[in-house]
Amino acid sequence: MDKAAESPPSAPLFFNRDLSWIDFNGRVLDEGLRKDLPLLERFRFLSIVSSNFDEFFMVRAAAIKRALRSGGEHLAADPSGLSPAEQLKGISEKVHAIIRRQYDCFRDEIVPGLARGGLELLRPDSWTVPQMDYLESFFMGQVYPILTPLRMEADKPLPFIESKGINAAFLLVPDAAAPENPVYAAAAEQENAGEHIVIAQLPPALSRIIWLPAEHEKLKWALLDDVMLVWGGYLFPGFRVQESMLFKVNRDADFSVDEKRDEDFIEAMEEVLEGREKSAAVRMVHSPGSRKLRDELAKRFLLGADDLYEIDGPFNSGDLMELASVAGFEELREKPWKIHPVPGLGEDVSIWDRLSQGDVMLHLPYQSFDPVVRFFEDAASDPEVISIKTALYRTGGTAGGGSASVSPVVRALEQAALNGKHVTALVELKARFDEERNISWANRLEKAGVIVVYGLSRLKVHAKITMVLRREHERIKRYVHLSTGNYNDKTAKFYEDICLFTCREEIAYDAGLLFNMLTGYSMIQTMRRLVIAPAGLKHCLLDLIERETRRSGQKYPGKIMAKLNALTDTDIINALYRASKAGVKVLLCIRGICTLIPGAPELSEHIRVISVIDHYLEHSRMYYFANGGAEELYLSSADWMPRNLERRVELMFPVQDEKVRAELRDTLNAYFTDNCQARTLSRDGTWTRLSPQPDEKPFRIQKEMLSRAAAEAEHPWPVKQEFIVRRSPPVDR
Repeated sequence: MDKAAESPPSAPLFFNRDLSWIDFNGRVLDEGLRKDLPLLERFRFLSIVSSNFDEFFMVRAAAIKRALRSGGEHLAADPSGLSPAEQLKGISEKVHAIIRRQYDCFRDEIVPGLARGGLELLRPDSWTVPQMDYLESFFMGQVYPILTPLRMEADKPLPFIESKGINAAFLLVPDAAAPENPVYAAAAEQENAGEHIVIAQLPPALSRIIWLPAEHEKLKWALLDDVMLVWGGYLFPGFRVQESMLFKVNRDADFSVDEKRDEDFIEAMEEVLEGREKSAAVRMVHSPGSRKLRDELAKRFLLGADDLYEIDGPFNSGDLMELASVAGFEELREKPWKIHPVPGLGEDVSIWDRLSQGDVMLHLPYQSFDPVVRFFEDAASDPEVISIKTALYRTGGTAGGGSASVSPVVRALEQAALNGKHVTALVELKARFDEERNISWANRLEKAGVIVVYGLSRLKVHAKITMVLRREHERIKRYVHLSTGNYNDKTAKFYEDICLFTCREEIAYDAGLLFNMLTGYSMIQTMRRLVIAPAGLKHCLLDLIERETRRSGQKYPGKIMAKLNALTDTDIINALYRASKAGVKVLLCIRGICTLIPGAPELSEHIRVISVIDHYLEHSRMYYFANGGAEELYLSSADWMPRNLERRVELMFPVQDEKVRAELRDTLNAYFTDNCQARTLSRDGTWTRLSPQPDEKPFRIQKEMLSRAAAEAEHPWPVKQEFIVRRSPPVDR
């Protein structure tokens, strides 16, 4: 470790990555606990926490458990100094505490509040006789025919239990009052008249919400979960349900295709997807009610007490968000935030003419994603466009569904190929949890005539870039789109991201080199403006930080600002520590994981870390360096994590347009004045929510960005009308 970054031996240099990530979910939960937010907005935050934990246990916790089983060699050198066992203990303690707060809120505040607002959840102990008749009929008519009960046998493997799927477990005993029947008698004799466990999965095709017959002005609903437990005994004639409970497991998903194998890559990836569903269980979530079932399932899944999470409420609460779309009940939901059009990119203006006049920046979702879709659609239909090249990581939509479910970007690429254009799409099949969808997109695009490349061996292509080549004035002109986020029209409505359109020659040249490297065989090329990982991005960032450190002085103090989703790379953190010790002011806005310790004496006194959790998910990456007055600002697809800087293809691109750069610098500065939704990180690892001081006005960065987008939309861009005179070619004499 660099001596310049050393601190007293008793002081740690880094927080633990995974505990920091859990703290992020604690901040998300805090939004759900706010009594001043509409109830369905609060419920949305609670649901996000549940979804996040599923993925966390399937990936991060699974990796730590695997390392522990193998002796801990892979994680023994955790920068925070925690062993794998200590990490798992800390994870269990923090997650259990968050889940208790989460479901206390759901039970004591969300459910009663929704009932007062007209959306009343009824549990079994409050069902009336007519409601029970209705639900029993519903079960027998729409649920019972679908169910497949699977018995657990002591000397045989467990039946297939899907990861994240909700299951009902029943403890059965023979019913002495059952009618005399040879079938029942044979079953009882075969089962030796003891206790038996049977599992049945809740049908994923059915809604978890069952609307009850209308009563007055209220809408009343029941949970499929409860209906399953109450009438599930109908599956087992001749037996009586002694105990029952709901459960789900998270399985290890932290493995991918072995890219050294010579077999077909798609076939190998499909095998991985199948293997994930049969991998080791990492945790079990269960309802209260049956210690016997809980303990037996835990034993069969090889899970300890710290891996069991009791939840007194609905699992997978995101499945219940259809409540937010029920007509009426406006007081229960937050008023939608308007997405504003982008000046100068209306349907009456040629997108190529507008981009030829200068760079265009979009700040999503305050501004519409439509210009990005239009960029693809116009390229597909324009007879002068001859080629499109793009890198797709996550595009959304459902490849096997109807036309309404198809990503508009994918649809445009298909149409471009059908129109005879040369279309190349790099579809990253290793995008975790989107592998199956991306395989479907790749197959669909190939059928339309698109040249599809399935990523790179041993590297994920996480860069977001598209290049359109167009004939103009007897030459080829290249238009480039670069972004901090994905080509996903759905997430573009609630992920905060920044993208840039440009036709600058140096960036277009670099884009061409990048696509050649991604799709063919090429040595790493020297680029003029774009910086890529893993070839040079980390080295470039370290150089930029070190330059700021060298140039900082009393007359021109250095300044670094960065907005990221995560900061864990120890080399970057040590460089920031050195910058702080040299007097550089370092401002970091980090949504999620931060392992840097701010405010430590003689180490990070000049470093401030904040996190903004609000209506939209903060997702953009911006880096600013004062550079002695010759300031530089970059956008990127990469967080400052080893995986992004060393094991992925990522892009960092400069903002060269002075107006756009000034606007983004002002935006980045504004994040650090938020006193409504920002929290600040202390050296002891605690996060403290900021609030306006008596002499301060409330300032909320996301509302400010929304206001700026609205103001900009009211002042259309003055598009220059250019007349091109076409002349006959010269005649040789």
